[in-house]
Amino acid sequence: MGLHFGNLARVRHVITYSLSPFEQRAMPSFISHGVPNVLRRFSSQVLKVVPPFVAAYLLYSWGTQEFERLKRKNPADYENDQ
Repeated sequence: MGLHFGNLARVRHVITYSLSPFEQRAMPSFISHGVPNVLRRFSSQVLKVVPPFVAAYLLYSWGTQEFERLKRKNPADYENDQ
């Protein structure tokens, strides 16, 4: 009836290793190596990421203010209405 799901293909010359979950350490040196690595990565990328976001925010806020300004009626157009 065909091959079972685990034996669909024969792979030769491939060595696989596994480690028991009880032998693994879930977060080895998370504080001592992880936090400095995050800070290093953040500081190296902040100058590439922040300026486009700041420019987009300034453009959006300017466009919103300009739209609200242009949406208002001109009081000089209605001075002589009685």
